[in-house]
Amino acid sequence: MAVEQSYNAPGPLRQSEAIVVPEGGSSTAAEALAQDGAIRHKLIFRIAAYLTHRAGPLHAGEFLFPARASLGEILNILRHAAPVQHQVTIPEGLTGAQIAKILNDAPVATGHVEAPVDGAVLPQTYNYLWGTPRKAILSRAEAAMQTDLSTAWAKRAPNLPFTTPEQAVILASIVQQETPLPAELPKVAGVYENRLRQGMKLQADPTVIYAASNGAQSGGKSITRADLDNPSPYNTYMYAGLPPGPICAPGSAAIEAVLHPETSDNLYFVATGRGGHVFSHFFKDQLHNIQLFWGRHS
Repeated sequence: MAVEQSYNAPGPLRQSEAIVVPEGGSSTAAEALAQDGAIRHKLIFRIAAYLTHRAGPLHAGEFLFPARASLGEILNILRHAAPVQHQVTIPEGLTGAQIAKILNDAPVATGHVEAPVDGAVLPQTYNYLWGTPRKAILSRAEAAMQTDLSTAWAKRAPNLPFTTPEQAVILASIVQQETPLPAELPKVAGVYENRLRQGMKLQADPTVIYAASNGAQSGGKSITRADLDNPSPYNTYMYAGLPPGPICAPGSAAIEAVLHPETSDNLYFVATGRGGHVFSHFFKDQLHNIQLFWGRHS
């Protein structure tokens, strides 16, 4: 019988391939598999599915089929295999607009998302299946931030210069943009928290960039005199205290840093031009460090 001969015989699929099998039973599955070259005869597939129906129902979704998969292997995959997992990565330090672009570009997801509120999303990699609504991925990322923040806040250090988890995210978003080095996050957090305690202006360049770009970005560019004169409430050169909201999505490490800052008397830091920073307590030392690392460029 043709079904028996085909059940274990190598199939026509030339190479391993992910194939989307829509809802609709064996007939719909046969149509999709034949169209993508995984089976030769739709009727034989349907008969084989019927004769083996006690093994379980056929599932819809996107599945990975190996090269030359037999009918038996294909039916087993449709009944028991996990669907193909796709991934979308949200890096630390992105604004809501930048995150929305990443999600809207995520392949095989569906629908459209608007920019989330800055600081509402936890940067990390999210798995999703073919056909997953992009709004569902965004909702998971927002829920992950709430869970992560709640857990971290419950274990925070005492005597921090802010009183709410929301303020912690605001400061963490600034700290996130100030250094690419994870080891420096608690050092930078310590500087800003020392400034908050003394009523000093934070004077954080990323907040000025955020204000100048109308929230489109908070890093990746130099600031100008006009930017520093911008009366936006996000301009921490003009106004003391925290800005009204986060300027990007901080990662877990930045949140941990502001909740467990390095203890020091430092009030200043300057980039070395090599990825890191040097820290100091006195303004005269800050001026010396600026001249040391950047004077040659002036």
